[in-house]
Amino acid sequence: MAMQVGESGDGEETPMSDINTTPLVDVMLVLLIIFLIAVPVVLQTVPVRLPKVEFEATTTKPENVNLSVTYANGQCEVYWDLSRLDSQQLLDRAVAELEGQVVALGGPENITEENMPEVHIRGDIDTPYRCIGGAIFTMQRAGFARIGFISEPEPTGGRRL
Repeated sequence: MAMQVGESGDGEETPMSDINTTPLVDVMLVLLIIFLIAVPVVLQTVPVRLPKVEFEATTTKPENVNLSVTYANGQCEVYWDLSRLDSQQLLDRAVAELEGQVVALGGPENITEENMPEVHIRGDIDTPYRCIGGAIFTMQRAGFARIGFISEPEPTGGRRL
């Protein structure tokens, strides 16, 4: 081990009392690099792209379908506007509605992202997910590609979990 000496005021060489921090910095940089490489390996997550918007105002168009989903007496209830439908009636009406929209637009070649009708679902807060999921599945089977949820924000703007 080497010792560094410096010159004092009277011409004699005396040992320096400063600590050499270069080896400490080298060790810390190596540890930092090891942790930067190891942390992503330890954290096993599924890559997911999350939406960047918190609130998006819905545009009400006459061709949009409005569904309300509730749960009463142990059964899921789906309403198209104010008409209650079972799952087969919902599928039949959705197919007929979408076919009517396609004919009104002049055929499938004239359908764009802007004129494609959307489904807006209002789900009661106490409704089980299977009821809302069933309505989503039925509307997707009918051919609707854009399905959204209508919610009512908190009066204070807070989030309810």
